[in-house]
Amino acid sequence: METAGERTSLWRLPAMRALVGATALGFVSFCLTLASLPAYAVAGGAPAGTAGLVTTVFLVVTVAGQALVPAATARFGIGPVLAAGLLALGAPAPLYAVDDGLAWLSAVSAVRGAGFAVLTVLGAMLAARVAPADRRGEAIGLYGLAIAVPNLVAVPAGVALVLGGQVGWLAWLSAAPVLALPLVPGLVRAVTLPPASGTASAAAARAAMVPAAVLLVVTLAGGGLVTFLPIERPDGALATVALLVFGVTGAVARWRAGLLADRLGTGALLPAGLVAAALGLAGVAAGLVAGDGWVLAGAALFGIGYGAVQNLTLLRAFARAGESGATAASAMWNASFDTGTAVGALVLGLAAERAGLPWTYTAVAVVLLLTLPLARAAARPAPVSRRSARPGPAASG
Repeated sequence: METAGERTSLWRLPAMRALVGATALGFVSFCLTLASLPAYAVAGGAPAGTAGLVTTVFLVVTVAGQALVPAATARFGIGPVLAAGLLALGAPAPLYAVDDGLAWLSAVSAVRGAGFAVLTVLGAMLAARVAPADRRGEAIGLYGLAIAVPNLVAVPAGVALVLGGQVGWLAWLSAAPVLALPLVPGLVRAVTLPPASGTASAAAARAAMVPAAVLLVVTLAGGGLVTFLPIERPDGALATVALLVFGVTGAVARWRAGLLADRLGTGALLPAGLVAAALGLAGVAAGLVAGDGWVLAGAALFGIGYGAVQNLTLLRAFARAGESGATAASAMWNASFDTGTAVGALVLGLAAERAGLPWTYTAVAVVLLLTLPLARAAARPAPVSRRSARPGPAASG
């Protein structure tokens, strides 16, 4: 039986440290540009309603690339594919400083989106394999922390840099994934993948589809928040502070949700996270009309739900897909994450032009509540899970 001291030792695993380092550097690049590029495009003359196109292009390429990562990894190996992804994500980023036109920003983002596809699929899969099975929730929580901390710091920092006219700094800082290349060899040496046929991968993807659908709705709301709140409130510090609060609560929730899931399962936690996200987004909507305090409180609560749902749906996706389907399940989960963010960055802007951002956020909060039956279904095992999975406590519903 593990003692409390032994349960803190995941940080001591070299592969865990390498994964956290590579993930953090990759997501610094992504988060710096997530909310700032739409604002940069608006400053360059793009209409506010279409500014989210930069994010949408990035994530459309990401989703398309994620479908190819399992096959590429099977053919070339984890190391070469991961290294190529880090290069594609980081190396083109300084080109953002060349021009602020929507077409140019979208073209650079398309190249980076291909690299982000690799990082997201392999990072999530590796998080599930660098630690013992009965500590999978904790390992995914640490991986989530490596994502959430850059979200905490880099999203508001990127907005502040653009609004302050420091686009050059934004562009060069976004090249951070290149610095992660030395971490790749140590990470991949510690991980072996069980073979998976094309049929098994397809079955794993189908098994992961229900938790991935829950994630898609939550990330749609998140994409709409980070893209349009800075545009709705460009003056003063409200947008920057709200995104900072959102990042803090999301980081803590994503980290701690994994520890709770190892002990309690995901059956009650996942619906609770969804309710928190809905109430938080409704609070942001109310605050845009009633006062800044409501915006900050809503951003905090939405961050709790957003972070928790990310961790818990990833755990359910792996549990339902089984060990040999880990890469395919990761691809499905990440495709849903990025599809939701992309749709939120574009469609919510078009809706806000007609109905206003407060009513748009309110409508999305209602959609989140309507997704509760799907969250309960995600906690139930899929047939592929019974055939091939060997879940620990983290996988229990």
